[in-house]
Amino acid sequence: MGSDAPTAYPSDGEGPVREVTVSAFSIDACAVSNARFSEFVEATGHRTEAERCGWSFVFAGLLPDDFPPTRGVASAPWWRQVEGASWHRPEGPGSDISRRADHPVVHVTWHDAASYASWVGKRLPTEAEWERAARGGLSARAFPWGDEREPGGGHRMNVWQGSFPQHNSLEDGWYGTCPVDAFEPNGLGLHNMTGNVWEWCSDWFDTSYRRRDRRADPPGPPSGTHRVTKGGSYLCHESYCRRYRVAARSAVTPDSMVGNIGFRCVATDERG
Repeated sequence: MGSDAPTAYPSDGEGPVREVTVSAFSIDACAVSNARFSEFVEATGHRTEAERCGWSFVFAGLLPDDFPPTRGVASAPWWRQVEGASWHRPEGPGSDISRRADHPVVHVTWHDAASYASWVGKRLPTEAEWERAARGGLSARAFPWGDEREPGGGHRMNVWQGSFPQHNSLEDGWYGTCPVDAFEPNGLGLHNMTGNVWEWCSDWFDTSYRRRDRRADPPGPPSGTHRVTKGGSYLCHESYCRRYRVAARSAVTPDSMVGNIGFRCVATDERG
């Protein structure tokens, strides 16, 4: 688990590389889709935090050219605060998910994701479980399929192609999210473990705790201010965010509402 490669981000706490053991578990083959999340909402009446707050952050490139000016994030001006944006209105009023039922649900906070997981009798994965699954049976490789990002010139994930954020060449076929089962699965049959959307993990984020954390079923720090997300997203580009690697990680506050974070669930395998 982890990486000490030159392409790693030491400040993110990717290293040191270490051996970790996890007990048997099952994990969703795909991230939770809009269709699946819709079933949850219809059954429970759950209102996401974005719906309760009345807004969420949307990538500016997904908004119409004539979209009225909105507040941006100072450190990442391509994120725009859009009133009315939520999981079923990903770009705000006038947008919908009618043609995106099989795309990953976004604009869900850690708390929204945990609520869904509880409803289906599962939970969010620990970072160790997520990384074990994402590696697809390989060891010490950058991606779920090996070390080459586009082996043989073929695209294996949905990330930004071209010059970010001005131009996406769409070489991988997508602008924004893609279906949860797009691209071929890894060696364990799991789709889109890197690219498409970041995925929430159960762990609190810490850059030093892993150096002293237990090596069997590590749960992460007991407390914190940010949760771990893994896998990168359709907005990741090597010029500023080469975090679409298996070992990469990011810190996100659990109440964050944004259009490139989703999740998948796990369950403890009682046979393990």
